Formats: sequence, structure tokens, C-alpha cells
Amino acid sequence: MEHPFYLYNTLSRKKEQFIPVAAPHVGMYVCGPTVYGDAHLGHARPAITFDILYRYLTHLGYKVRYVRNITDVGHLEADADDGEDKVAKKARLEQLEPMEVVQFYLTRYRHAMEALNVLPPSIEPMASGHIIEQIRLVEEILKAGYAYESKGSVYFDVEKFNREKGYGKLSGRNIEDMLSNTRTLDGQDEKRNPLDFALWKCAKPEHLMHWPSPWSEGFPGWHCECTAMGRKYLGDLFDIHGGGMDLVFPHHECEIAQAEAAMGHELVRYWMHNNMITIEGKKMGKSYGNFITLDEFFAGSHPKLTEAYSPMTIRFFILGAHYRGTVDFSNEALQAARKGLMRLLDANALLDKLTPGATSTFDPKEIEKSAQEAMNDDLNTPIVIATLFDAATKINRLRNGEESLTQDDLAELKRVFRLYLFDILGLQDERESSSSGAEAYKGAMDLLMEIRKTAKDNKDWATSDKIRDRLAELGFIVKDTKQGAEWSLGE
Repeated sequence: MEHPFYLYNTLSRKKEQFIPVAAPHVGMYVCGPTVYGDAHLGHARPAITFDILYRYLTHLGYKVRYVRNITDVGHLEADADDGEDKVAKKARLEQLEPMEVVQFYLTRYRHAMEALNVLPPSIEPMASGHIIEQIRLVEEILKAGYAYESKGSVYFDVEKFNREKGYGKLSGRNIEDMLSNTRTLDGQDEKRNPLDFALWKCAKPEHLMHWPSPWSEGFPGWHCECTAMGRKYLGDLFDIHGGGMDLVFPHHECEIAQAEAAMGHELVRYWMHNNMITIEGKKMGKSYGNFITLDEFFAGSHPKLTEAYSPMTIRFFILGAHYRGTVDFSNEALQAARKGLMRLLDANALLDKLTPGATSTFDPKEIEKSAQEAMNDDLNTPIVIATLFDAATKINRLRNGEESLTQDDLAELKRVFRLYLFDILGLQDERESSSSGAEAYKGAMDLLMEIRKTAKDNKDWATSDKIRDRLAELGFIVKDTKQGAEWSLGE
């Protein structure tokens, strides 16, 4: 590749040049949500992070098969091997079938992702639809000697795997330290070792979701689904496995152990993890009870919110930080994100009003080069955004006659600006819509601008100023330029 693309690999703890297993095809697996509640800001971050990766790989010419799973069984409370299934608990509390809970929250999750302009994955497999594949995986691990059966359940033998192949390579955890810090919990007498994790669990009589297996009527362990489904749809060696940083241990560490135990070799080349969203310095999540759902952001209906924030403001807020850095929620940060997004969208609208000059005072290809270098350096979206802000400054200077571009270079500026703003960053102008309501809204504003222009032509400054001032009170900014008055929705 002329311009190499680098990604940070959690496994090697360094940036590595991305070289696919079977170019031009790329296989990418990302851990999706456990669907027992509404999606919150913490769900939006991995979805947007890997949406950016999906978009950029596609832009580079790769044919990407993007698999993002849905966990609907086997994810027990506190990510443990004992306790109640998260989906089943919700079903019991609401007196519903578990699949009613799954369907309800999955539909809402997809609607939230659509609002955020997150592209749907190529395949969205569900854990409950791949029980056979998970049973086969457990059989492979048993046959290889890295698992054992106990009271109808099957557990992974972490100590044996560590002795022969090494456990903890992704998280950097030491098994001896973990053993000394792990207390034996109630119900763990089935295990030889407290670190051993469940591959298959024998279902208790009250358990709502269970299937027949060679060992018992039960259900798969949480970690099995991603290994089994990743292999099914992407093969025994694929390119990228992603998810939130909270999944590094135990989920992804256990996935690596399972896959290597079953196959004798690695399953994934590049492990990628986005960092967390925090609220008042603490991770935002259901288990902490401090999360704000995406619908609450869109409606402004949570006590911590001073107002509603649109989906694109949320997307821009998340992209304003590098995916491996933390993002701390605040109303001030979201307001700044909205202001920044409006500045870029206003610059984009201005592009169509510019007239070409005889010469060019700058090269739009330099803007593209800067944005491309940032994306090739581990998806550095904050630098891409900074590059677009610089371009927006130049667009405003073009309008004011302080810069000039030839017709060809102006066309190039439009292409580059919109490629990165819309296609790669996946932002949208929410003010634009083909609906009759939006057309009427724009038409009404244009009419007001015409009335104001007539007033100015007639030197009726009182009417002209009144229209401008009243619109400002309503949140609209009116600017008088050499080309005429322009309006935009302000902060």
C-alpha cells in the first residue's frame, strides 16, 4: 500500500501496519450489546469507533465482512459463572419471555444506531442461534485436554493452558497474582481452580433458557459465543477483533485461550479496544447505575442533562477524542461539540456558494494529505476534525475574498471536505431533510431573508435590524456578506 495504515494492537501493545490475512478481503468481529436494556452512551462509543474503522477500510478499497454479535443468552450478572442470566432476569422481573425482552431492546438498539448513522454490520449473529457451534467448540476443547466436566457443567482448565501455552497475554495479567487475589465464591466447588471459566453450564430448574447437550440440559458460557461465531463467519484466522476496553479481561482473554486450545493456533491478528466513557470520573454503565440512555440524550430527559442533544452532536462528541483515550461526559463538552459540528456544517453549506478565481492560493490536496495521515495513524479522528476546522477557516476566507481557488481546485476542496466529513467520519447535516416540514422551514427562513433585504434596499434599518435581532433571540445567526445575507442555526 502506498500509504501504510497502522492500528494499535492490544496484544502486542504497539501500533502495527495493517496487513490483511487475505487481501482485499478483511474479516472484522466486534462484540455487540447484551440486549436487556436501552443503549447508553457507553454502547455508542464502540459502535461509532468500529463504524469509523469499517468506513475507512472500505474507503481504502478493502471488501470488509463486518460481524457484530448480539448477546441474548449466557451473560450472567457481574460477568461471572454463577448467578442469573441478565436477559432472563429482566424477563422474570417483567413477566415476559426472554426473547420478548431481546426483541424489544434489540429493535431499540438498532434504531439508536441508525440515528447515530452507524452503518449496519454485514452479519449480526445472535448467541441463541448458534448453540450447536458453541457445543462443538466445547467438544474440541475437551478433546484437546484443556477442559473438564463437573456436575453437568464444563469448565476451561486455565492452569493447564497457562502451563502449556500461556494465559494472560492480552491483559498482561499474571496467573499467580490472580490466584492469590481470587476468593472462592459460593457455587465454585464444581471448579478445580477459581480462575477456570464456564464453557457450558448445567441449568438449574428455574433457569429460563436451556438446551440439550452431551453434558446436561444447559446453556453456553458467555465467552464461547464470540469464538464460535467468529470462526463460523470469518474462518479460523481473521483480521480484527474489537470491543470496549472493559472486555479485555476476562472476555477476550478467555476467547484467546478457547480458540488456541481448540485449534492450536491464534484466531485473530489484531485486537482493538476503545476506551471508556466516564461520568464524573467513573465508568458509565448499567452495572454502576450511572448511565444515560441515548434516547434520554436525544430528548434531554435525564436529570444530568441541561438540554437535548442530537445524534450527530453525540457522534461528533465521541469522535472529538481518540478512540483509545477516555471521554468524560459533561454538558459543556456536548455544547462545545455541537458548536464545532455547526461550524463544519456551515462551512460545507458555504462551499456551494463560492465562485472560482483565476488562481489558487492553497492546495486542497494538502488538506486531504493531512486527514489521510491522521486516519492512517490508528484512526486519529481528532486530527481529522482539526484538519477540517482549518479547511473551514479557508472556506470562510474564500467567501471573504482573502483566498482564491481555481474551478478545478474548488471542486477538489468540495470532494475532500465532504469525503472526510460525511463518508469517513459519518456525520450528517440534521438540518437538511427531504421532508416537507424541513422544506417549509428553509422556505420560511429564505422568505425572511428576502423581506430583510428589501428593507435594507429601502434603507428601512429598523425593520432590517428587528428581523436580525428577533432571529438571534430564537437561536439563528444572520451574517451580511458581499454575496448577500446568510443564515445558520447558532449554538
